[in-house]
Amino acid sequence: MKRFFVLIVVAAISQLSIAQEGVPVYLDYLTDNYYLLHPSMAGAASCGKVRGTARQQWFDQEDAPNLQTLSFNTGIGQNSGIGAIIFNDRNGYHSQTGAYLSYAYHLKVGGGYGELNRLSFGANVGMVQSRLDETDFDPLDFDPVVAGVLVSDSYFNVDIGMSYFYKEFYGHFTVKNAVFQNREIYTEGFESSNQRRYIATLGYVFSPTKSAWQFEPSVLYQRTDQTEEQFVDINAKAYYDMNDNSQFFGGLSFRQSFESAEFVNGNDINNIQEQNLSLLSPIVGVKYKEFTFAYTYSYQFGDIKFDNGGFHQLTLGIDFLCRQERWSCNCPAVNR
Repeated sequence: MKRFFVLIVVAAISQLSIAQEGVPVYLDYLTDNYYLLHPSMAGAASCGKVRGTARQQWFDQEDAPNLQTLSFNTGIGQNSGIGAIIFNDRNGYHSQTGAYLSYAYHLKVGGGYGELNRLSFGANVGMVQSRLDETDFDPLDFDPVVAGVLVSDSYFNVDIGMSYFYKEFYGHFTVKNAVFQNREIYTEGFESSNQRRYIATLGYVFSPTKSAWQFEPSVLYQRTDQTEEQFVDINAKAYYDMNDNSQFFGGLSFRQSFESAEFVNGNDINNIQEQNLSLLSPIVGVKYKEFTFAYTYSYQFGDIKFDNGGFHQLTLGIDFLCRQERWSCNCPAVNR
């Protein structure tokens, strides 16, 4: 029986986003919401998009991690796009809220009329407030660092990125928190705690001839600069066009961290083992006319975890101001 383990280790292997500043990287992007990760996707699609997500982990755990996001993006003119994101992220005594504004420029680099061959550049400019609630801490457990009050700190930051689409192939690369900022709430007297992150995505859409099905394998890689944390998502999605106004989609994502955490197995303090963060996430969703609904469930593998419950996420969306022109490709991220 596993009775003892290091608390910081459990936090590291149980939580998807480890010390992430800004919007955490969950699986929102797989529910028709790549803009949430990559600012270069602002206005990239043939429709404007509004997407709302709500994520809750461990329903039977008090103050369990939860996240809510609301995003909007649309094209303006022939080559530009704008967008906005607001989010609220809470994990126990720690929480953060923030808002971003985005601009993207889309440049056609080759091909004939209607052939998708486009390079996009985008940036987010935002403000994030971090909070640490110490009001419930035991005042009798004296610690000179703990003030027993609600501590907060706000900081400004920028994300920059680029995307490339060539027919059914796509790639994205984004630098999150590109400007180093020192959050005094966590790093008073220390070096900057800002977590610059690099996110890269590659994917391709396969479409069998004269079939209503489309298949989309993709991969996402993230690296945090200062802590050197890394993980990879290996994804597979399928789309089925039921008619001109509706589409069903489903998929499976596997997330694996590169780092392992140590824990003590049983009562023997010398029996130290290691475990990586491993998650399996099925996704189901439907598009009906301009509406999108999706559900994602994530299951964590491993011997050490808080409980056997999974992580639940809902996505609701609506498209608007859709253009009649479509690219001559099977590319769900940009074609309606």
